[in-house]
Amino acid sequence: MRRLSLTAWIFLGMAAGIALGVALPGVARQLAPVASIFLRLIKSIIAPLLFGTLVAGIAGAGSVKAMGRIGLKAILYFEAVTTIALLLGLSAVNLVRPGDGMKLERTAGEAAMSAAPPSLAAILEHTFPASVFDAMARGEVLQIVVFCFLFGAACAAIGERARPVVAFADSLAEVMFRYTKYVMYLAPVGVGAAIAVTVGAKGFGVLFGLGKLILTMYVAQAIFVAGVLGAVMALARIPVRRFYEAVKEPFAIAFSTASSEAALPVAMENMERFGVPKHIVGFVMPTGYSFNLDGTTLYLSLASVFVAQAAGIELSLGQQVMMMLALMLTSKGVAGVPRAALVILAGTLASFSLPVEGVAVLLGIDAVMDMARTSVNVLGNCLATAVVARWEGHALEPAAK
Repeated sequence: MRRLSLTAWIFLGMAAGIALGVALPGVARQLAPVASIFLRLIKSIIAPLLFGTLVAGIAGAGSVKAMGRIGLKAILYFEAVTTIALLLGLSAVNLVRPGDGMKLERTAGEAAMSAAPPSLAAILEHTFPASVFDAMARGEVLQIVVFCFLFGAACAAIGERARPVVAFADSLAEVMFRYTKYVMYLAPVGVGAAIAVTVGAKGFGVLFGLGKLILTMYVAQAIFVAGVLGAVMALARIPVRRFYEAVKEPFAIAFSTASSEAALPVAMENMERFGVPKHIVGFVMPTGYSFNLDGTTLYLSLASVFVAQAAGIELSLGQQVMMMLALMLTSKGVAGVPRAALVILAGTLASFSLPVEGVAVLLGIDAVMDMARTSVNVLGNCLATAVVARWEGHALEPAAK
């Protein structure tokens, strides 16, 4: 039993929660405090993780001017592809509507906050923090991200004098990675309790919506890979067969471990052998792990609207566009570790007054979905290195063995 992976334990917890919710719904509903404690721990990760990863990433990469031509091209490519991924996720969830009929409930505070939807001007004004500490205390993810981008850019502009601050941010990010790992040790219990409460309160039928969500996400990811990344390969004239040979191993590692970091060394080595110059691989690949998470951004847009549908909340087109813009920013702080997307999802749901209970429900199936989105992240970053190399005029000739 000790050799079981965390993913296996999460599946066991999910199965136990379903069984308890069906057999003893009254007892299952009493586990709500356990699920709530786990959710509170998840939410405690958001602010320090965003600060550490964003500030260290932006300051470490330097300004756009310093990054030069390659950096600008990489950023333009990242933003274009992740925007398409977000739009595809929104289209898929609005077309299939997997959350209909699940009946998630908001807390009294969440319901009160959404009673009078703010105007576009109010939302834009609310995006900028008056105090970053207040924003962190209240879990205002957009405000934290805006502050971190400006703070990181300031650190990059100052240069050497900001090194202690950047080193602190980098160390904070590493600490939060480990903190997240510790919290995830509690995931089997938290998942079991959350699923038990959900099934016990709402019946076994709630699980059909989750199955529909998994299918919707896998189909959307497949469409993205074949339609979007396939089109990019054709436009950039990337050799398909050789690219497949280069990415199949890191793709498999990412899928089986649900960790982008586990696949990073192999991915970088294989893309150099593929013919991408070392300096392009060394810059584009690590940067992409913070700024080019195609699979994760697609999932986040799909999951956010799914929770709204499950709660019976109809989001207008304007609200969905604002959510997409929020996710474009917040997804840049997602670490390349298993299930970190749930941290960003929790912050997004709170920012838009959607029930955070949805995170606990989604965590029960997150292991299955994390495998797909992480492997697509790795595939997208490998392709990004090849595209930037082509853009720079390199022929992508195989490196000598």
